[in-house]
Amino acid sequence: MALVRSIATIGGITAVSRVLGFARDVLIAAFLGAGPVADAFFVALRFPNMFRALFAEGAFSAAFVPLFVATSESDGPAAARTFAEQALSTLTLALLVFLAVMLAAMPVAMMALAPGFAGTPAFDLAVQFSRITFPYLLFISLTALLAGVLNSLGRFAAPAAAPILLNVVLVSALLVAPPLPTLGHTLSWAVAVAGVVQFLWLLFHAGAAGMWLRMPRPRLTPKVSLLLRRALPVAFGAGVYQVNILVGTMLASLLPAGSVSYLFYADRLNQLPFGILGAAVSTALLPVLSRHVRGGDVRMARHSQNRALEFTLLLMLPAAAALIVLAEPFIAVLFQRGAFTAEDVTKTAAALTAFAIGLPALLLIKALTPGFYAREDTSTPVRIAVVTTLLNVVLSIVLMRIYAHVGIALAASIAAWINAVALAAVLRRRGFLVLDTQIRRRLPRTLLSAIVMAGVLWLIEGRLGAYLDDGTVEGIAVVAATVAVGLAVFAVTAHVTGAARLADIRRMLRGEDVT
Repeated sequence: MALVRSIATIGGITAVSRVLGFARDVLIAAFLGAGPVADAFFVALRFPNMFRALFAEGAFSAAFVPLFVATSESDGPAAARTFAEQALSTLTLALLVFLAVMLAAMPVAMMALAPGFAGTPAFDLAVQFSRITFPYLLFISLTALLAGVLNSLGRFAAPAAAPILLNVVLVSALLVAPPLPTLGHTLSWAVAVAGVVQFLWLLFHAGAAGMWLRMPRPRLTPKVSLLLRRALPVAFGAGVYQVNILVGTMLASLLPAGSVSYLFYADRLNQLPFGILGAAVSTALLPVLSRHVRGGDVRMARHSQNRALEFTLLLMLPAAAALIVLAEPFIAVLFQRGAFTAEDVTKTAAALTAFAIGLPALLLIKALTPGFYAREDTSTPVRIAVVTTLLNVVLSIVLMRIYAHVGIALAASIAAWINAVALAAVLRRRGFLVLDTQIRRRLPRTLLSAIVMAGVLWLIEGRLGAYLDDGTVEGIAVVAATVAVGLAVFAVTAHVTGAARLADIRRMLRGEDVT
């Protein structure tokens, strides 16, 4: 079906961005390692990213897309453009006020975000870096709104490519720009510049799609008021993952130096499959579901939900298994050079294993929440998110006393699974999630195929551990070969068991149904 093709398009472009992102992270690890400057920069980077995920990409995308689609179909493209312009001007004004307040109150905000930094050099650096990076929030939020417009029009490529520009700017800064006065300052300025570049990129593509947006005087029209009412609860519900990571950052700042960096690097690798598939699923599924729900086509809404779950779990389950089994080799190959030591590898790999346990759950959350938003229900996901976030805080405090930073990662995974199960249960009770014969038959076989692949990888890791944990060119080659073997084992097992056949995947990518 076309939905799977859209997911593949977004996922493929996002994969390019993630590869560049890893090039960026490898360079940061080599230059900064896992010390106070790195901790301060990662906090400064996470701060605007957290608000972006909560208030821009999460809230405005989830609330804006169904309203934009409904306006376009009922009143025409001109009315939809007017609504988008009103939303743009209102968002800009709100962000400017918020930006001014946060810049003035940054030391106080930093005490809340990273209380463990108080009285250390990392605190002053984190405040300086955050004041430089925070304007990124303004431009990336406007970028998110433009992305919502383009996604609603079925133009997924340009928004999916926007993060590539962020990584290009940061890699360029690492390789070319001088320290100002430290490399952390240089990277912080690069983040701010990247926000402007991404905004201009999508502004051009929106205009090319016939949606040149003006900046009218902000007015709380009835439709903009409705958008805000729906966006506020979504700001927390759609961004629960970011909230959990923020809690982890706060608590990790209370642990020994380097703990924030261990969690950051582990989360970055965990984000590779999740970022590619999770973003693709939620971005492609929301406008499709919105159209089916608005048209009263219950059967197609259920069908789209099932195919999204089936296709993405086919890729996510083996990805999670590989990250769990090969956590240490992956971290060693990517980061063990320069200031990043063997001890840093071991501690980061332990956190990656804990994060990877919750990886499938994170994807399920991304695939299930559009089922609520398309039906204009933004309150149920936030109620579930509140409970699971509070649970995450409690679990983090308990588990960090036993497992240090690894306990924080494990708590996030447990909370993610509880969140996903609760969302699925509510959708099922309401009759919106009904697993059809195809997914009930294929999902257990996909899980079996992932387990077989994990067993093979475990045997290889046991015999070639010394080579796999080597960050040299030879070590990279051995890890790449091991991953290739794992993928081959999964593909063969999936074909034999009937979890997925190559011909079926080809038909899905061509937009055809598979039965």
